[in-house]
Amino acid sequence: MLARMQLSRITPLLLFLASLAAAPLAHARGTIEKVQIKGLDKGDDAEMIENIEVSLSVYDAIGKVQGESRLEYLLSQAERQTRTALEPFGFYNPKITVEAPRTGETLQVLIQVDKGEQVKVRTQELAITGPASRDQYLQDDIEAFHPKTGEAFDSVNYEASKITITRRLAERGYFDADFTQRKVEVTRAENAADIFLTWDSGRRYNMGPITFEQDYFRPGLFEPLVYWEQGSYWHEGKLDRLRESLTKLDYFSVIDIQPHPEQADDNGEVPVNVKLTRAKRTIYTAGLSYGSESGPGVRGGVERRYVNRRGHKLSTQLDYAQKRKSFITSYRVPGFRWLDGWYSYAISAYDEQTDYIDLRNVKLIASRSGEINEHWTAIVSMNALRERWRYSSGDQFNAAVYNYSTLVYPQLTADYVDVDDKSFPRRGLSGNATLRGGIEGAGSDTSFIQADATVRWYIPVGDADRLILRGQAGTTWTSDLVAMPPSLRYFAGGDRSIRGYAFREVGPRTPAPDKFALGAKNLAVGSVEYEHYFGGGPWGGAVFVDTGSAFDNKIDLHTGVGFGVRWKSPVGPVRIDIAHGLNNPDSQFQLYLNIGADL
Repeated sequence: MLARMQLSRITPLLLFLASLAAAPLAHARGTIEKVQIKGLDKGDDAEMIENIEVSLSVYDAIGKVQGESRLEYLLSQAERQTRTALEPFGFYNPKITVEAPRTGETLQVLIQVDKGEQVKVRTQELAITGPASRDQYLQDDIEAFHPKTGEAFDSVNYEASKITITRRLAERGYFDADFTQRKVEVTRAENAADIFLTWDSGRRYNMGPITFEQDYFRPGLFEPLVYWEQGSYWHEGKLDRLRESLTKLDYFSVIDIQPHPEQADDNGEVPVNVKLTRAKRTIYTAGLSYGSESGPGVRGGVERRYVNRRGHKLSTQLDYAQKRKSFITSYRVPGFRWLDGWYSYAISAYDEQTDYIDLRNVKLIASRSGEINEHWTAIVSMNALRERWRYSSGDQFNAAVYNYSTLVYPQLTADYVDVDDKSFPRRGLSGNATLRGGIEGAGSDTSFIQADATVRWYIPVGDADRLILRGQAGTTWTSDLVAMPPSLRYFAGGDRSIRGYAFREVGPRTPAPDKFALGAKNLAVGSVEYEHYFGGGPWGGAVFVDTGSAFDNKIDLHTGVGFGVRWKSPVGPVRIDIAHGLNNPDSQFQLYLNIGADL
């Protein structure tokens, strides 16, 4: 009996000691060296792999020594975390195995994934009740909702479609809109998802009174920028256009537009408060410049964003280079009551002293600009130009004989922009057109009419590339081309014309050996350019072909080909091009550098 009692006491002790000896073998501490996810395609399933990697807590432990219990916990959670990470993509029944082979004190975690069958939408109950049920834009959003019945259930697309409708309701003034039903039921055994999503829109609110909160400008100055009638239907786009108009004024550092639907009156009119914070009044600019034609130089300018409480502006710019000098000062007065734009009065002076021309002119300009709509902008101006010039021959200018021209003429310029992204357009059209003309005896030395236009067509290719087609044409009707000053003649060649040729190289020229550009009556230029961005950007390359000519009677086409480097920089696109002319160019290669969007 005593022996049996002693044995019963010894057995638990032996078992306890045995468990202590065995524990280090089963749950020893260690370091996770690597985590591998297998069974998924790195191309088609890249988003799933990324979501799994973000969800797995074992990734945070790589390279760190883990205790026994922590290591066991991390491995036990890996299967659950992987399963959860697959659900947003519609895979609710995956087969997942987690292995952790050990080499000494290091482990490699291997997660084998079999996605299984993707859950599909079985039924879809989707509707909007209330006044918005008759709103065509919202009904279009309902029709465009994904996933649809029979499609794979992808919660990313589901959430995106849901957010689109919710935002559209707010954008169009349904501020009381709310869900009356919002749920997705997934039946794992049948790989089926049932969507139940309905809204009640409530009433649609209207545009209420606008209050401008600022501390300097004359009261009532900005009211004409409010182009809609009070009491009209609410639309967020109206406030966006107002914000854009205020931004273009360049008066303010902060523009805060806040609607207050909680303060709406009985008619549903929502008041809007616009709080404006003035920007720094005066801007000074200075810099150095260099051009192959103009030589080294300096640039400077001063701009008064607002001269007085009426919002007038004053700016002056001077560009003083070795061979070219220009000066312009302009005074602008807000012109908001007819079209969102400006009355401008300017005087400019230009002096060019190159190897082949001595040119000087003075120009007076009075203009009215205005935004016709979101795509069109127009400028009507009256111009008075006085220009003097002479050409060189060899090392000497033609004695002391100058040509003089005085022209007084009206001008109409229209700009059109309809692109997806103004800083880097991939789809859409942009262009501009100009029409001007003068009458002999009515302030002008000769009668003339001149018209020209430029069009750019942006065509997206793939996810990031683009094709750019450019065309430019111009013509002059006059009986006395000699009286037309060089500043109003057409030239071709250069980075914005025909690459592969120098600035003004293509067109009528003086006799050899000088062969200096004279300018022409007509212009025709075309360009095709393809840009490819590596991995979607920001770096890319381009190839292009430009052709055209400036000519008087018979066109003499000059063609240039080249390639370039592209960079989507924070300050705008940067373009570096190298081009070669195919028709006896003055130089075998031309190098061009441009910064900023070319619209």
